Amino acid sequence: MITVHHLDDSRSQRVLWMLEELGVPYEIQRHQRDPKTMLAPAELRRVHPLGKAPVITDEGVTIAESGAILEYLVDRYGEGRLRPARGTPDAMRFTYWMHFAEGSAMPPLLVKLILDRIREAPMPFLAKPIARRIADQVEQAYVEPNVRRMLDFMESELALRTWFAGDEMSAADVQMSFPVEAAAQRFSLERHPKLRAFLDRIHTRPAYRRAIERGGPYRYA
Repeated sequence: MITVHHLDDSRSQRVLWMLEELGVPYEIQRHQRDPKTMLAPAELRRVHPLGKAPVITDEGVTIAESGAILEYLVDRYGEGRLRPARGTPDAMRFTYWMHFAEGSAMPPLLVKLILDRIREAPMPFLAKPIARRIADQVEQAYVEPNVRRMLDFMESELALRTWFAGDEMSAADVQMSFPVEAAAQRFSLERHPKLRAFLDRIHTRPAYRRAIERGGPYRYA
């Protein structure tokens, strides 16, 4: 049976959702973040050297990285589901969005998270306004313009088709769910109704809801 090493409020929620969509049995090994650092516990290094989630084990094989895990699950258990036919335009889009999620979408969102933590971090009284000013300048000059341009691009793509790769939901939508949910939390989707509708669609899927029930509270939902 597949074991999912699940970290609270993390990308591993996507893996649970993918397994629920495929109807594949699995068990969850839960890991909790350090309440101070919010980092994964050191015990995860016994599963994978980087000590990060998600990680799965399946028949003695250990696989890390969300995109690699989702493609493995679709290829091994999908039986043609949740992946466009190879050689089609949808398949090209599928590959693009599978890589876009972590390669382009998440870096500025992660920087935003780091900047927010810098603003909130305890520090000497005289240092705090300096740290906040630097964080504000980085966000205004780099993070916000990049995120807005990225959200506009994603919005324009969803104006052309129902899902990211085509008119049928695929693993690319599971992969894209995390950055879209993160963007909704850290910014606003008020100007992006297609992205908001995307979130509404995935949040009402029975498999998504089952994954939340099994995985536990998920603040991006």
